[in-house]
Amino acid sequence: MSFSLKAPTFLRRGALLTMMLLLAACQPSPTQTRIQGNTMGTYFVVTITDPYPGGKAALDQEVNALLVRMNKEISTYDPDSLISRFNRGPANEPQIIPAAMARIVQQGIDAGHLTQGKLDVTVGPLVNLWGFGPDKRPIKRPSPEQIAKARERVGIDKLTLSRQGDDFLLAKSIPDLYLDLSTLGEGAASDEIAALLERKGVDNYLIEVAGAVRSKGHNSQGNPWRVAIVEPSDRPGAIEDVVTPNGMGLSTAGSYRNYYELDGQRYSHIIDPATGEPVTHKLVSASVITQTTLEADALDTALMVMGPEQAMAFARQHHLAVYLIVKTEQGFEAIFTPEFAPYLPAREQPEASRPST
Repeated sequence: MSFSLKAPTFLRRGALLTMMLLLAACQPSPTQTRIQGNTMGTYFVVTITDPYPGGKAALDQEVNALLVRMNKEISTYDPDSLISRFNRGPANEPQIIPAAMARIVQQGIDAGHLTQGKLDVTVGPLVNLWGFGPDKRPIKRPSPEQIAKARERVGIDKLTLSRQGDDFLLAKSIPDLYLDLSTLGEGAASDEIAALLERKGVDNYLIEVAGAVRSKGHNSQGNPWRVAIVEPSDRPGAIEDVVTPNGMGLSTAGSYRNYYELDGQRYSHIIDPATGEPVTHKLVSASVITQTTLEADALDTALMVMGPEQAMAFARQHHLAVYLIVKTEQGFEAIFTPEFAPYLPAREQPEASRPST
């Protein structure tokens, strides 16, 4: 059976606009096993074309046990999770955390430095202030004073991860620092499921945890796995492009579905830590391919904060495989770096843009 976690465990960052599996009309073949369920406030799908020790029941049980363990570590919606206890704890008292959680925290810190703060895993007070976290949505726009006060609690410079022997120690320099790893949770889950499968001898798989996709090998037809970047519109099933991840991690963040309107103004869940406010630019989707889905998950969020021009400049500077969708007056325009082109089987040019309506 499929175990379903109570949603929402994590903030859903527009992930439903991102990926759709292209798996022979999503019907399992005799050589294919597929499980699905709910986790982290969203969905997951795992498809394999190799035998799994113990069969489908064992696969379902072990994947769900892994996801339950992750939620007990990094869910801010669970008051008894490790991260919730850390957030309630005092300053300057290091807390021992598991190695898996430490990897996620370290990725958040590294990506924060690389992107000059565009990704900030301590931005939770601002996310909550604008109504996209465990707190309720505001009845009116937060005041400049409220934003300024929340920003005082934000900054990865206030967070320290260290190692002492076999122990990983997490500490904060102010008592009300709020660590939120939700923007990395889906990517981390995809990587951990991949590691589980490979330990079990599975070499052909496709994993999707909302917008975070990890693949290896081939599908039941012997072809490379393919996923679709979905057009960020209200047209059901509209596809922007087809991607072959080829064993890499692929993650997409978007802004157009996770929003609300207040006093005639539309507010996205993508918060710029530098301003303390939701972004207002025209970038609506950012996809990144890297060696791990965790890294891709960190970078796609940062790109969404940057906006189209800065995001593309950053991607080119760091030679990243990046695919952006920008809203224009004519519809949606897709642009991508040369490093992303090899993953687009339908494309012939190393770099291109295409309007879609």
